[in-house]
Amino acid sequence: MVIKNWAIKFFAIGVILTFCCKLTYAQVIYQPYSYQFYQKLNDQLYFDNTNLHTAVKPYLISDANALRTTYDSLMNLGVDSSRKSWLSRKLFNEHGFDDRNKEFTFYADYLPDLLIGKDLSGKKSTYLNTRGFQVGGTIGTKFFFYTSAYENQGTFPEYLTDYIHTTGMVPGQALEFTLGTPDWSYATGLIGYNPTKSISLVMGVDKTFIGDGYRSLLLSDFSANYPLFRITFNLGKKVQYMAMWSLLQDQTATTFPDQHAPYRKKWAAFHYIDWTISNRASLGFFNAIIAAESDDDGTNHPFDVNFINPIFFSKALAPSTQIPDHTLFGFNGKYKVLNKTTLYGQLLFDQQSAPANTGTEYGYQLGFRGADLFKVHALNYLVEYNTVKPYTYSHQYPLVNYTQYNEPLGDPFGADFKEIVGLLNYSIGKFDFQGELNYAKLGVNYDNVNYGSDILIPAVITPGTVIGQGTNTSFKYAEGKVAYLINPKYNLRFELGLVYRDETSSITSSKTTWVTFGLRSTFRDLYTDF
Repeated sequence: MVIKNWAIKFFAIGVILTFCCKLTYAQVIYQPYSYQFYQKLNDQLYFDNTNLHTAVKPYLISDANALRTTYDSLMNLGVDSSRKSWLSRKLFNEHGFDDRNKEFTFYADYLPDLLIGKDLSGKKSTYLNTRGFQVGGTIGTKFFFYTSAYENQGTFPEYLTDYIHTTGMVPGQALEFTLGTPDWSYATGLIGYNPTKSISLVMGVDKTFIGDGYRSLLLSDFSANYPLFRITFNLGKKVQYMAMWSLLQDQTATTFPDQHAPYRKKWAAFHYIDWTISNRASLGFFNAIIAAESDDDGTNHPFDVNFINPIFFSKALAPSTQIPDHTLFGFNGKYKVLNKTTLYGQLLFDQQSAPANTGTEYGYQLGFRGADLFKVHALNYLVEYNTVKPYTYSHQYPLVNYTQYNEPLGDPFGADFKEIVGLLNYSIGKFDFQGELNYAKLGVNYDNVNYGSDILIPAVITPGTVIGQGTNTSFKYAEGKVAYLINPKYNLRFELGLVYRDETSSITSSKTTWVTFGLRSTFRDLYTDF
């Protein structure tokens, strides 16, 4: 395929060029992204004397990074150096296997996620049985590697079971392969090379999150992992440029004769430029393009100059194809109104093909977050409002909608919604307390009419669309968690959780009260708040 050949060529050129660089850089650590862990870095991320590029996640944390001191303290929280026995050190203080010297570092852990629970509303027992592992390390001062994998079985409350049956996906993880008890597996794998202090190259299978909030309307981590190649340049101290190329899949797109893969594929390219205007303010520009690997006849997509265009994707530059490319662009910004208190927001525009008199599909976010609320150390908070107009992210050709498999690359609600979410987290010693409240007004399709909420089906945009059209649905969600940390190196903990969810419309009503308890580990986001 032409696009695939070009991707290989550009990656090879990038590797050759970076190997020519002679500058050294301190060892880097890949830290998987999860809101629960990253918000503990708030006091450094949003300190008014720093000008860090905070939007693109996961972070690569180096010895010279301003986050390193805080990161190390979190990785050693509760570690007792007086423990002498091998078993107690491995259980409470260290990685399962850890070898470090001047030439390389290597660590490995077993990752259990074992939950029992009760859906009190549905009078149903639930459980999660996950056996996983992670392996990571560095070679010299420029290379890092990381991989994790999970084998899972479980049962869920009714609303999550309905989601799995509808989409065929366990939320944010993988395809569900059975018709009975859900059974699924997935993996993350990355290799990275930092030829200089200003350049980072990462290739593998993972997710990327762009934003300073809990949700992201530009690119979130809600969907399943995907293959990617990401390159990041720091142009001086104030400008950071990120480009990423990814391969996505679509479960529902029409197959064509002689198709070898089970699902249709689509290419995605993302650009993000972040400018730290001052220690208090930053502004970022984002754009994305989704292109079908081939049309419905199996004809490969011709080379598109947009895939190497470093600034702005343009329809005028795209080749003429049976399935036109889908382009989106937007902005991400933040302003530190007070020390450790930040106002942030996003604005997204969808450039899909639509009748001229229907307007532009868009979404926006506004929120504030911070650390040490009321001067209480480690009391972190966030309040955020998100709204997306009907038909945003969808397309007249569903293959190029803004999804990975059947899950949104933006907000979990897709489109046609207004949402406000608040989170509060407090840590004291080894105890961690987190609470979340979420209220949303959704417009839901009914009578086989597409009102714009389902981004998986063809967009049929009509004049006069308004947010909330369709069946007006009220969504309420509350969640509380209490955790006791056992080992900080891989977040091994006992965790007690309570979820209350209420989704009500004039047509249906669904209420869930779900209690869980178990032994958990890993740094990853597993969303249930939708």
